[in-house]
Amino acid sequence: MLEWLLANQTLLWWLAASSFVMLLAGMVLVPLIVLRIPSTYFAHRRREEKVLVKRHPVIRAALLVIKNVLGTVLVAAGLLMLVLPGQGVLTILVGMSLLNFPGKYRLERWLVSRPAVFRSINWLRRRYGREPLVL
Repeated sequence: MLEWLLANQTLLWWLAASSFVMLLAGMVLVPLIVLRIPSTYFAHRRREEKVLVKRHPVIRAALLVIKNVLGTVLVAAGLLMLVLPGQGVLTILVGMSLLNFPGKYRLERWLVSRPAVFRSINWLRRRYGREPLVL
């Protein structure tokens, strides 16, 4: 094991640096996104009005691609943060909220309803003067 560590020092430095960057990004981006969620976002059993429906089809397609790519990156980063420093569960939740897939809203509501996640999100929202989420 020690031989492998010595032979792969560059890889280990890159992993440490990327872990640190993800920690900093998580500390900045995740709270910003969580604070932008309307307090009643999860209060309904079904998803409310779709924002992108009113856009031109080309703009709507481009925004959907960008949104899904960003969501995929955040989910992957969140999965890494489960074992590396960072806010893994919150990052996964934010990434999933950007992705489009069947049953997404039910899954989001289920994740947010977990006591630890719900407390963390509402603690952050209270700290910055936002109304708590309503389930």
